[in-house]
This record gives sequence, C-alpha cells and structure tokens, in this order.
Amino acid sequence: MAAANFWDDPETAKTVLKERSSLNAKVDRWKALFKEVEECEVLLDLGIEESDTASIEEAGRMAVAIEKRLSSFSLELMLDGEDDKNNAIVSINAGAGGTEAQDWTEILFRMYSRWVERKGFKLNLIDLQEGEEAGIKGVTFSASGDYAFGYLKAEAGVHRLVRISPFNANGKRHTSFSSVFVYPELNEEIVIEIDEKDLRIDTFRASGSGGQHVNKTSSAVRITHIPTGIVAQSQQEKSQIRNRELCMKVLRARLHQLEKSKQEEKLQAMHDTKGDIAWGNQIRSYVLHPYQMIKDHRINLEIGNVDRVLDGDLDPFIEGVLLSGKN
Repeated sequence: MAAANFWDDPETAKTVLKERSSLNAKVDRWKALFKEVEECEVLLDLGIEESDTASIEEAGRMAVAIEKRLSSFSLELMLDGEDDKNNAIVSINAGAGGTEAQDWTEILFRMYSRWVERKGFKLNLIDLQEGEEAGIKGVTFSASGDYAFGYLKAEAGVHRLVRISPFNANGKRHTSFSSVFVYPELNEEIVIEIDEKDLRIDTFRASGSGGQHVNKTSSAVRITHIPTGIVAQSQQEKSQIRNRELCMKVLRARLHQLEKSKQEEKLQAMHDTKGDIAWGNQIRSYVLHPYQMIKDHRINLEIGNVDRVLDGDLDPFIEGVLLSGKN
C-alpha cells in the first residue's frame, strides 16, 4: 500500500484492502485471546496466593471458555483455501434405495438445516423435488456465513443409512444412500463469462400441493449449460425472474468450480462419481440398527449418540476431516 502507484488500479487496491482487513481481524482476534490468557493467569495466581477458591474456580471457567474460542480460531486459520471463506451451495440427491433413499435425503436436509442454524448461518432454499411417496428426490440450498464453504466441503460424498425400514411391513433392515455435493458461492469480484447462446432455458409449472395452491403460471426455471451439460433448476420463488436469477447463481458457481477442476482435477472427480451413489463409495455410515453408531470412514471417527448428530451436531466430523487433511 506504500507503493507510489498503489491507487492506479482501483480494483487491485480494493482486493488488497480487503485482504489487509481480513488479516488485521485475525491479528486483533489473536491479541484479544492472548490478553484473556494473561488475565486468566493473573486471576489463578492471585487465587492460589490468597487461597481464594472462588477465584480459582472462576479462572477455570475462563480457561475453558478461552480454549473453546481458541480451538475455533485455530480451525478458521486452517481454512485458507481460495474459496473457503465463501458461502456454500449444497445439493443433496437420493441414490440407491428408492423411497427409502428419498426419505433419507429429507433426513439429511434437516440435519444440515439444523447445523446451519447452530452455526448462526443463513439458509436459502433454491430447489426442492419431492418424492412420489415420501421424502425428497433432491434439494439445493445455500448456506451463507463466514467460512461456510470451508466447513461444508468436508461433507461432500456419499452418506449411507442402515435402519429398520418404516416403509416395509415386515420390518426388515434396509440400506439407503444419498449424495452431498458442495460448491462455493462466488464473490462478486469473480467474473464467469457465460454466453447466452450456450444456454437452454426451460420454464415449467412449479410443483404444488394441489387445489387452490396449484401454480397456474410457468414460474419454475431450468437452465442447461450446453457445452458442459451442467443443469441448474429453481422453483421456490413465485417470480420466474427471481427463479432465473437463482439458477444463474448456481450455474456460475458450478462453472467456476469446473474451471478450477481443469487444473486441480478435483471437481471433475466429484462429477464422475455422481452415478455411483451406492455401496463402496460412502464417506460416512449412519447405523440405527442393530446398534446405533455413526462412523466417518475417512478418519475412523465413531459417535454413538446418533440423535445428536442427526440434529445437526456435525462439528466433530467436520473438524476431524479438516484437521486430518491439513495434517
């Protein structure tokens, strides 16, 4: 910033200013934590010197609170990927298992909705396709908040459920699969050029509950990017214009990630596995019968409290995978 020609390029200057602001925030946060540690040490020493049990106990509570914030800060410092700080776009799709898999997809959607709520993020539903009998075939939503993509990228993959089927009169055990794909939502300064002639735009009536709620206008939008075959669809908004805007947001995010994959070969591998949402490809298994256990196969982490996890407590898995990747 001290360079004489720094302000000659306003766009570059804007990027540098944003980076400086982010770095300053990290330094200020570290300084605040360091100061809290010093204050905690002083309180503890004073409590020991004066044999003041109340001060010693207060220092213990302070230490626990500091450790929790420090752990969270340490993880954020590891989320240093190009897109990690961005919002996330998440797609969940039912795989092998029919109605069972569609019900499992709905359970996963609730689980991630609760996680988003726990993190203080904002969820915006982009598209939802209901199953014929129960559950949902697929759902796409955005999670808005700092490092949403950095956290949620650890959830990409196939999720396997084993339980007694609620749809089987004989009460047989059933295995279902659903896939989770995670993309970064683009920052405004990132430009993805999309030629209109490369798009096929279809409109159709959004699905509804029938009766007076039947949608009489073609407000739902499906956009296909012909060169890549990538499809984005939205039917949650009443306005066709708004649905188209949401579709373009999803399409831009996926095209951006596809471009990166040409160099990193990561996203292409994700797309290549879309047809194999079944045995042998799962990253995590959720076993509800004959015992209860959720296991992440990438880090061999097992948690027996399945209700807590399905209610959105995913941080042990997410943090474990992210820390494992850095190690």
